[in-house]
Formats: sequence, C-alpha cells, structure tokens
Amino acid sequence: MCPPETALQPPQVLLLVGVPVASALLLVQCLRWHCPWWLLRPCRKPDCQEEPAAPTILPPEFEVPGRCAPATLPEMAAFYQELHTPTQGQTVTRQLMHKLLVFSAREVDHRGGCLLLQDMGISLLIPPGAVAVGRQERVSLILVWDLSDAPSLSRAQGLVSPVVACGPHGASFLKPCILTFKHCAQQPGHARTYSSNTCLLDAKAWRPLGRPGAHSSLDECRIQLSHFSLYTCVLEAPASQAARKWLQLAVFCSPLAPGQTHLQLRVYFLNNTPCALQWAVTNEQPHGGRLRGPCQLFDFTGARGDQCLKLKYISEGWENVDDSSSQLVPHLHIWHGKCPFRSFCFRRKAANENEDCSALTNEIIVTMHTFQDVSWACGVLGKWGLETKYMEILRFQASEEGSWAVPPPASQSPPCNRLPPELFEQLRMLLEPTSISGNDWRRLASHLGLCGMKIRFLSCQRSPAAAILELFEEQNGSLQELHCLMTSMERLDCASVIQSYLNMTPRGSPAVAHSHSWENQGRELDEKL
Repeated sequence: MCPPETALQPPQVLLLVGVPVASALLLVQCLRWHCPWWLLRPCRKPDCQEEPAAPTILPPEFEVPGRCAPATLPEMAAFYQELHTPTQGQTVTRQLMHKLLVFSAREVDHRGGCLLLQDMGISLLIPPGAVAVGRQERVSLILVWDLSDAPSLSRAQGLVSPVVACGPHGASFLKPCILTFKHCAQQPGHARTYSSNTCLLDAKAWRPLGRPGAHSSLDECRIQLSHFSLYTCVLEAPASQAARKWLQLAVFCSPLAPGQTHLQLRVYFLNNTPCALQWAVTNEQPHGGRLRGPCQLFDFTGARGDQCLKLKYISEGWENVDDSSSQLVPHLHIWHGKCPFRSFCFRRKAANENEDCSALTNEIIVTMHTFQDVSWACGVLGKWGLETKYMEILRFQASEEGSWAVPPPASQSPPCNRLPPELFEQLRMLLEPTSISGNDWRRLASHLGLCGMKIRFLSCQRSPAAAILELFEEQNGSLQELHCLMTSMERLDCASVIQSYLNMTPRGSPAVAHSHSWENQGRELDEKL
C-alpha cells in the first residue's frame, strides 16, 4: 500500500521547521547588534516628583560593557598611528576604540631615550646603542585602563599591577630595553610577571614570564625586554603561605554648594599603585569629585572574605539617606583589581522651629571603619564577622562658604631656583624606588634636616621623591649643592646625571646660581610642614 501523497518526508520537515527558527534567531541577533540599548529596556514612569538625591554612580564591577562592532582595518590603522605619534614629552589620556588609555610616544636614535607616564610610576628606558646608528625608531609606552585586557585569574591569584603595553608590538632592539612599573604585593617573591605576545586590539594570551619574584623588588617590577608586547604582574603565593597585598582607600566627595541638600561620599578600594589612584581621579572628574585627605593603607589578605565598610558616626545636622549603614565589597572585586567603590548619601536634617541648624549643617564629620569579613574562615562570628582590622578613613569638613575652593594666593614669596624639568624627572625616577638600605629620597630628606615624623608625612604623598625635590627647590638650593649632597649620599648615579647637565649649562645660569644659605634649613622646613 502506497503512502498518502500528502505525507512529508524528513528532509521536507527539517526545511519547514529549521528555516523559520534560523530566521528568527538571526533577526534577534541583528536587533541586539544594531538597536540602541535604551530601546530594549522597559519604560518606567517616575512614581513621584520629589527632590532627587545626589546622582548614584554605578560601581565599575557592575557595569555591563556594550557590544562593539569589530574594528575595520582603517580604524585599526588610525588607532595604532595615534598611539605611536610623538607626544612631545607629554602624557596623553584618551579613549580610543572603546579603551581608556594613557600613553606617551617619542622617536629615539642610537643615543637612546626614556619614556615616562606622568604620575603613573611607569617608565620605559631605551639604552644607548639599542638603535643602530643613523636610524630613528618610534616607540610608545601605554597604560591600559581597560579591565577586559587583564588576565583571567583564579581565586588564588590577585592582580597587583597595571596592564602596560610597549609599542609597536613585536619591535626588537640591539640591546634589551627596561620596563618599570609599580606593584602592591607585600611579598615581592610572590609577584609573578605575565606577558601577552599580542597586539593591543587582539584577544590576549597571557603567559608567565619567568619564575615568581624574578622581576620584582619591594614595590616595583623591572623587566628587560627582548621585544615589545603587553605586561602585568599577578600575585601567586605558595599554598602554605598567605597571599597579601596593599590597598589604598581613597575617599572622594563633591564640593558642598549653597542650597545643596544632599552630599554623596565615595570610598574606592584601590591597589596601592600610583596609576590606580589616578584612575579614580579620572573617574571622578565628570562628577566633580575631589580626593579628601591622604589615602589610607590597608592590609588585604587573599585568605579572608569580603570587605566591610561601616558608617560609625555622622555629625549633628546630617543623616544617612541609605537604608543600611554597612556595605559589602566582594572579595574578588578587590583581589582581581577591579577598583570597586562604595558610596553613602547624606542629607541635611530639617530644623525645628526653635532650633537653628545652619551652623551645624555647614560642616559634616564622618567616621567609617573598614575590615575584612572572616566569619567564613573562623566559624559563626556574627553577620559581619570579626572586626580585626578597622581604621578611621574619613574626617572632613564641607562648607558653603567655599572652603573647598582653591585657597587665595599667599603673600608673594621670593623666587626659587627650579630644576630643569628633564633633570627633575630623571632624579625623581632614580630616587623614588624604595631601597632596603634607605639610600633613596628618605636619605636626601635626612640630609635636608627632616625628622622621622616629617619623612613619614612625605611618604603619604603621591610621589615622595618629587615632594622632597620641590622642597629643595623652595630652599633655593643650587645644582652644585645638590651634586655635593648626592656625592655625600654615595648616590653616584644621581650625581652623574647632575654633572652631565652642569656640563651642558652655561656659567651664570640661574639654575646653577648659589642664592641661599643652608643654616636654617630645619626651621624653614618645620614651618612648611
């Protein structure tokens, strides 16, 4: 008996079902690629017209990156061309191809050269003889502020340095170049350098570069490069030892304007590296946030839990708008270097009829404690664990009278001798790295008459070496005096740099003029600090 003519064969069934399904999937994918994200979100009407609180900024670890179309060849060519165009000694911060980058570029010849990223603690040295005589090479040094370019880490691994790229990718020289950047691992022997032998726009392929600690000093990674690529530093402690790194807790707040009823405070949990703090400063610029006071150091342990931030005290006249006085930062967001922050919003209390709160609300004093939750490791110790680590991280005054504005200029002080910018940067780079013997910027501070308390104060500055050199400038010290100081300190590398500049400077130049007596150094520095 023959089958009915209307029966469908299996290939026909696949065609009738598969084609509509494939078409629907293709249509959905096209909509996701080409439609603006806000068209796909549900609309919601506001429930009321109350006065809005201070704008809430989404923490970076919760931001969902948008889908970007693949870059075309002309776009990629323009991207690399801009990165390798000489910047005339300037450090440029720019968003290119959806990446926030900080870079500097220059041309070098057989005499070599040095690239610096200002305030980032990152440098690239091309030694003399690395480029053949008669040739010129364009080189670039790039800080990548894009978390998607960092290595994929396990729970046992922590990111302790920035991602740095040297360009052009794959370039090699006759002599090894030296890349230097900061790390925040407490044990240098646990810091392991990683390299990705890929271009900046390609998918990264991170691989270890040598054994742990091979390229690490106390707070710095120093790598001799055979060719240019991408580099970073990862904390990998042995199973029998606790992995730890230093955090810096930075507090930002916008100025308190007249009539403003709300004030938002943001606390960043950053790696203790200069570029991490600069990322927070850059992130705060669109919102008008300013760093309030020096950063606080925190000993962050990989074997413990999440970070707790608890509000302990608010001065009278203010109240906390948020539902809770405690906030939690996931452990891996800090451990993997995602630069998370948490915010609190405060508002002025309404004054009673017989009470004048204007004097109270013109200043706000806030005290917070932060610690790691250890309840998961030590049994049931309460909701927030044991407060084994806490610190007062914020105490400041906000005023409507403009106390946050730039202070008026003081009385005109006598002009001081300024070190040439190139020499200043060279000396800062040589004196900044911490030496085990203490023969660094701290020894220079001691020679200038500073005591231990003042040296500890300078160590909280963004660049202690730059701060002590600026104090030397304000003392109107000459280059000959600085040369003698470096010689007496047995810092012959610094003395050689100064001597080289003196040999090129005409006699009688203000930079080498002796114009100040050093008898009252200690007293004047006491007044400055």
